[in-house]
Amino acid sequence: MKVSVQAFFDPATATTTYLVWDRATKEAAIIDPVLDFDPKTARLSTGSVDGVLAAAEAGGLQVRWALETHAHADHLSAADVVRKRTGAKLGIGARITEVQEAFKPLFNATDVIPDGHVFDALFEDEARFAIGQVEGRVLHTPGHTPACVTYVIGGAAFVGDTLFMPDYGTARADFPGGDAATLYRSIRRILDLPAETRIFVGHDYLSEGRDKPAWETSVAEERVGNVHVRDGVSEASFVAMRQARDKTLAAPTLILPSLQVNIRAGAMPPAEADGRTYLKLPVNALA
Repeated sequence: MKVSVQAFFDPATATTTYLVWDRATKEAAIIDPVLDFDPKTARLSTGSVDGVLAAAEAGGLQVRWALETHAHADHLSAADVVRKRTGAKLGIGARITEVQEAFKPLFNATDVIPDGHVFDALFEDEARFAIGQVEGRVLHTPGHTPACVTYVIGGAAFVGDTLFMPDYGTARADFPGGDAATLYRSIRRILDLPAETRIFVGHDYLSEGRDKPAWETSVAEERVGNVHVRDGVSEASFVAMRQARDKTLAAPTLILPSLQVNIRAGAMPPAEADGRTYLKLPVNALA
């Protein structure tokens, strides 16, 4: 494999950010970077992404891409920080426009134009991009959200929230535009990749009986051992399980601050007349 992967786990959001680089050219991508946010004080900080960027600098890497697997509902994106500090291009699945359209009214976000123009690259299914001499392939893998994509780079698949570690299972499918049957088909597409493909997941919430976070598995391991969608699990049984499970799940803690930032490509809403920036809490508006 021509690429190296370094993972950075954020305990506050159970998110893993990835630094991926071509060993020959030292060109790199950062996948799903986290912007630190304290919900008690609404204070932003950049400690998490600072660590990733420091590792890139220490390794002599040139960050060419900031890549989002989808518009996250569990953490604020630091992709805009990466873009501003490194000049990297910011890429996301082309159907982010549907997510922008869905959530713009929730926050009365009049500055948001739901055409994806705040991102530098809107990837269609089977789009290609380059990290140095290594080609990246984009698979459209919706179901968790309409805009979810998987990045296949040098024998590794970065699946975002679509799949988790085998002992934890799969993503929820009850967000606007989500669908359990669509999620099942997207997962089977990922599991049709070569068995040796390394899979890097977007989160690890820790299964019962495991106390150390993990983020790397493989297609072979998922096909044999995923508790929700291993080989032999039918679409109908998966959908029934997923829909029943989703009814028991609370909304993510950071869903409201996250979405209004992430539909803006990780940028804050524009400052108001007093010069301050505000994140909105639409009362009784979130089902």
